[in-house]
Amino acid sequence: MNHRPSSAAPTLALIGAPTDIGAGARGASMGPEALRVAGLQAALQAHGLQVVDRGNLVGPANPWQPPSGGYRHLDEVAAWNRQVFDAVQGELRAGNLPVLLGGDHCLGLGSIAAVARHCFDTGKKLRVLWLDAHADFNTSTLTPSGNLHGMPVACLFGVGPEPLVRLARLPDGAPALSAGQIRQIGIRSVDAGEKEFVHAQGLEVYDMRFIDEMGMRETMQRALAGVDEGTHLHVSFDVDFLDPELAPGVDTTVPGGPTYREAQLCMEMIADSGRLASLDIVELNPALDVRNKTARLAVDLVESLFGKSTLMRPRPAA
Repeated sequence: MNHRPSSAAPTLALIGAPTDIGAGARGASMGPEALRVAGLQAALQAHGLQVVDRGNLVGPANPWQPPSGGYRHLDEVAAWNRQVFDAVQGELRAGNLPVLLGGDHCLGLGSIAAVARHCFDTGKKLRVLWLDAHADFNTSTLTPSGNLHGMPVACLFGVGPEPLVRLARLPDGAPALSAGQIRQIGIRSVDAGEKEFVHAQGLEVYDMRFIDEMGMRETMQRALAGVDEGTHLHVSFDVDFLDPELAPGVDTTVPGGPTYREAQLCMEMIADSGRLASLDIVELNPALDVRNKTARLAVDLVESLFGKSTLMRPRPAA
């Protein structure tokens, strides 16, 4: 396998966030350890990358209570995301590349809020690639469950409870994200009311029908269009992005996801951009996995995200 580390490549900082506080099933709290057991750090180091493991953040336990006011575990979710925000922001300020090991996808809220604040402070453009089976654009009035792992994108757009929508602390209370900064890829499960809300907000969504019709290459070319040296590229990789035949170890499996080769091409094209600057790996649930199969696949794909390829290929011109 070829790898193309840069001599100026930042140190990768692994940050564990072992919680399933925003999910509808228990088990994602074991995700960080499953990724470690699958050899994530060693695999990345084998490609010439500098990797440090910061261990796990500590937050409130999962009280496993029903929704209150349309949200489950709001106070606990807010506490975990403040921890994530501080940890990711600290790594970015140190010039490192933070890799958040979830945990459920509600944690993407704290991670991306920190990236948004970093981009504001440094004058960078922000592009988020949201790799997921779900749009995660629910609200307390639209959600059928109250689970906050289905709401982080809406909260990042400023739609949600006060403790979650102001994490980035941008001037004038601006939301962390706007429609022009995010591309959603692999979507195939969106709740009825959520569909209308996503459409009204103007999100750029490459669902599985688009991928079926146009192919992953065209999808990624569009998703990465405009990414340049002034762009901070953040990837939020929900493992249920993958087809559950490949990756059974997730809470909310949805048939018909990307194949192994489609997922590899997605990751390889992100690597080719040379702009990846932060990463979430979330929703891995070892309790539902088969001999850590899903974690090992996630590690394989993350290797490609950081430059693993079969042959030596020149990076496309910016």
